[in-house]
Amino acid sequence: RYEPSWGSLDARPLPAWFDEAKFGVFIHWGVFSVPSFGSEWFWWYWQKEKREPYVKFMDTNYPPGFSYEDFGPLFTAEFFDPNQWADILKASGAKYVVLTSKHHEGFTLWGSKYSWNWNAVDVGPRRDLVAELATSVRNRTDLHFGLYHSLFEWFNPLFLEDATNAFKTRKFPTSKSLPELYEIVTKYQPEIIWSDGDGNAPDTYWNSTGFLAWLYNDSPVRDTVVTNDRWGAGSICTHGGFYTCSDRYNPGHLLPHKWENCMTIDRSSWGYRRDARLGDYLAIEDLVKQLAETVSCGGNLLMNVGPTHDGRIAVVFEERLRQVGAWLKVNGEAIYGTKPWRAQNDTVTPGVWYTFSPKEGKVNAIFLHWPVSGILELGEPQAKLGETQVKLAGYKELLKWVALGEKGMVIALPQLTPQQLPCQWGWTLQLTDIN
Repeated sequence: RYEPSWGSLDARPLPAWFDEAKFGVFIHWGVFSVPSFGSEWFWWYWQKEKREPYVKFMDTNYPPGFSYEDFGPLFTAEFFDPNQWADILKASGAKYVVLTSKHHEGFTLWGSKYSWNWNAVDVGPRRDLVAELATSVRNRTDLHFGLYHSLFEWFNPLFLEDATNAFKTRKFPTSKSLPELYEIVTKYQPEIIWSDGDGNAPDTYWNSTGFLAWLYNDSPVRDTVVTNDRWGAGSICTHGGFYTCSDRYNPGHLLPHKWENCMTIDRSSWGYRRDARLGDYLAIEDLVKQLAETVSCGGNLLMNVGPTHDGRIAVVFEERLRQVGAWLKVNGEAIYGTKPWRAQNDTVTPGVWYTFSPKEGKVNAIFLHWPVSGILELGEPQAKLGETQVKLAGYKELLKWVALGEKGMVIALPQLTPQQLPCQWGWTLQLTDIN
């Protein structure tokens, strides 16, 4: 059994499914999807920081005295079709999904009995959005279902009171945050608890170790659940399950501990933005690059979309997710279930990232630029004459190659028309019998 101490909890092995999955989809959805302007931090930027664009947006478009709470009934979700969402998630090639059950605004997407009249069953959609998505994902896909939960809430009077008392009192976690966590685990049995928003309070204030000990010892998901590292000030990148370290974290080198790169397709927001321009969205080439870099360095990629207030996954997000899925159909063997190789990227040719498939004993070289010459030089692999074989994922015939001294090789790529290429953005060479 795990003790409620970091020493004990951090020793828990991460359930194997998480490292094998490699790729998940993050969904940021809530009342912030109604103004859908600027960022999901809309309430904070407008009311607390009084940033000019936000204040001006409200003055221009809403009547005087309009409060953030008034957005609640406008969060309608009339087009939310959980089956359609599940089908898009499946098509993306993702192996898990993480839905925001509650962001820093405190609005819960399930009918929490600890969030009276500020939840999706009492206000707005009048539907249990968490239950609906969980059911569709489990019925229609093999994805693992996870939930994001914010520990703190910007403007909750109980939290503000505790903060004023320098967190010597614990009214908020005992009456709101912790009961919600136990509630979502018991009710929805998520296999990922993605905690966030420590509000600068220590983990002792949140009783994070107490909750995690229960989660790992006695909860209905104790054997399969994975957690992240955001459990109180100072715990990030230090304690918990997998490390996130910071938003959009992509170190570019191997880390000794399992980590995740949580990032957004919209460069500047996690929630949906009506004011986004096409150039604000990462292109599929950017996403393939992020995936290759992240996985080669031992991480998982958690790619975020922000649905609209009426429950649609915007077409641009759907397209990106389906493109990643199409890429994974061809190159998935270089991603799923792989381990980092001795070299993460190539020393001679930039934009080449390596992974290792332990079952097949294959080294995968993912290259992001097709060379004009049709010749790809790799500085890292040590090939063996008469033994090493080189294949292009999605192409039948073996490729010709020449070894370069002790280390390195030159590979002749097949001469293909754009239509004949196995995929459009990033390709995989599979090398067998490499020293």
